[in-house]
Amino acid sequence: MRYKLLGRSGVRVSELALGTMTFGEEWGWGASKDESKRMFDAFVEAGGNFFDTANRYTEGTSEKLLGEFIASDRERYVVATKYTLQMRLGDPSFSGNHKKNMKQALEASLKRLGTDYVDLYWLHAWDFTTHVDEILRGLDDLVRQGKILYIGISDTPAWIVSQANTMADLRGWTPFTALQLRYSLIDRTAERELLPMARAFDLAVTPWSVIGAGVLSGKYNDPSSQATGRAKEGAAKIDRNLAIAKEAAAVAAELGATSTQVAISWVRQQKGVVIPLLGARNLEQLRDNLGTLSVTLGENHLARLDKASAIEPGFPHDFLSTPGIKDLAYGGTYDLIDNHRTR
Repeated sequence: MRYKLLGRSGVRVSELALGTMTFGEEWGWGASKDESKRMFDAFVEAGGNFFDTANRYTEGTSEKLLGEFIASDRERYVVATKYTLQMRLGDPSFSGNHKKNMKQALEASLKRLGTDYVDLYWLHAWDFTTHVDEILRGLDDLVRQGKILYIGISDTPAWIVSQANTMADLRGWTPFTALQLRYSLIDRTAERELLPMARAFDLAVTPWSVIGAGVLSGKYNDPSSQATGRAKEGAAKIDRNLAIAKEAAAVAAELGATSTQVAISWVRQQKGVVIPLLGARNLEQLRDNLGTLSVTLGENHLARLDKASAIEPGFPHDFLSTPGIKDLAYGGTYDLIDNHRTR
């Protein structure tokens, strides 16, 4: 395992992060305490130090188990948890981005984790009701109190994140250092705005669903298999997704790797600070995920996978890239300019 800087911060995190949404069985799937501990130990043995959880995962069990596992050597680990999602259905004080929920959610998470601080505190999802300045000031207060060290933002539009970090810099508040989003070979829409924005603001990116809810493992290419759970979300695009999974399997066969390892490697070899989140339900799956550390995709493999999974850039990107607009914007000199700021 190698290590990366968490965006504009100086903290060193492993090049893969272990997502712990599978720690606990309250949701009808996931891992027992013993199996969760085996996965934790295997990740640490491989050099991993970056763990991602949330107050909502398995009704709080994920945080409780992770807290037990890190207790013997707390300072070794970089622990991230989240707030936003409801912990008391029907009570508006226990959900959302506002400071009241932020404060109570953090205190509850610290108690479940058995620690007096978290390394990275995520806003889990944008609620479209709380002003950016309220959120930033609330998080900055918690940083100044020593209860959190760094802040991150997840599942939020790029223009809001841009607004937030610009405001934080101008007001001397703690800026976001990391961005969490959905990204894989079958869902590259983050490339339109979120990923270029992350590189511009020096944000680390921790993508989730990097194997497309299991589609990129290749298991659904078997005609006898039926997509279940979140894998059904792309039902309208299933033919496209299966074609991408087929190409990933072909690359895997050439490299002597698994399709899952190829899918994770494609994500971790993208531009910027990209730290894929591993999500496994058992030790066998995690060991397969960790096998990506031994897989490096060559330029030919990357090009094949990029072609199979390409998306339309959308407006304004496609418009601005047309020859006519380039001639107007660059006075016919586009090919003569060495531009180090290209995306």
